Amino acid sequence: MVKVVGVNFKPAGKIYYFDPGDLQVKVGDHVIVETARGTEFGTINMAEKEISKSEIVSPLKKIIRIADERDHKRHKTNLQKKERALRLCQEKINKHKLEMKLVDVEYTFDNSKIIFYFTADGRVDFRELVKDLAGVFKMRIELRQIGVRDEAKMRGGIGTCGRSLCCHSWLTEFEPVSIKMAKVQNLSLNPTKISGICGRLMCCLKYENDVYVELKKGMPDPGERIKTPDGMAVVVETNLLENKIKTRLILEPANKEKEQQEKLSTEFYNYKKEEIKRLGKGKKKKKAENDLEELDGELLEEIKDLLKD
Repeated sequence: MVKVVGVNFKPAGKIYYFDPGDLQVKVGDHVIVETARGTEFGTINMAEKEISKSEIVSPLKKIIRIADERDHKRHKTNLQKKERALRLCQEKINKHKLEMKLVDVEYTFDNSKIIFYFTADGRVDFRELVKDLAGVFKMRIELRQIGVRDEAKMRGGIGTCGRSLCCHSWLTEFEPVSIKMAKVQNLSLNPTKISGICGRLMCCLKYENDVYVELKKGMPDPGERIKTPDGMAVVVETNLLENKIKTRLILEPANKEKEQQEKLSTEFYNYKKEEIKRLGKGKKKKKAENDLEELDGELLEEIKDLLKD
């Protein structure tokens, strides 16, 4: 077991493990740490705890020190320089007529490098832009292309629920979201209703997915024939949260010889999952069709993500 604390470098940013050593740190403390990008100013986001060695990426680096007044002043100065850096970079982008959207800029704590984040539909040749920026800022320049989800995380905004975006306020890492999750919840597959402001499937589809998957077990599909206390019936629709199955009773079965269709009741009958019995006829075929449809949807979403990113 290894003793670690969690540190992040941006609000709702990814949490990285560091060795606290002999330092007594608590959640909310600002610390100076050594990273692959150099010396950084971070915030303790996770209290000290012990984890297995398999959960860390070796070598585990130690916290250099708890940030003092001088460190806070330097960090504040770096943040204040962002506005000028964004303005100058945008001027250079316009000058070179590059098809890219500047999103954010970040100074490393030790001012050894400045990182510009941008989005673009495809690859961008920014070699001349880097030369111009290096001449202006007199430090190492890095241009990093990000996806639309990362842009939403950096910029923030208000979601369709009326609250601050999860990715900007508390969600530290993105989790895979598929169109299958919307289908399980019987949501409209209208892209405008199940997509966030980033244009991708809403992250919140993932939150309740496990509950819906569990509730759906044993539930019949619309159009399926089932056995009820009142006789055979055809499923019209299901409500997973209320455990309600809406059906129409089969008054007369179909007769192929007389080319007669089955006769259904005009009234609807509601049952709970425990009150009905699934016949199983055609279930495997139906499941195979659903699995294929869901797989196609997931592949389509993945292809779209790859093309956009």
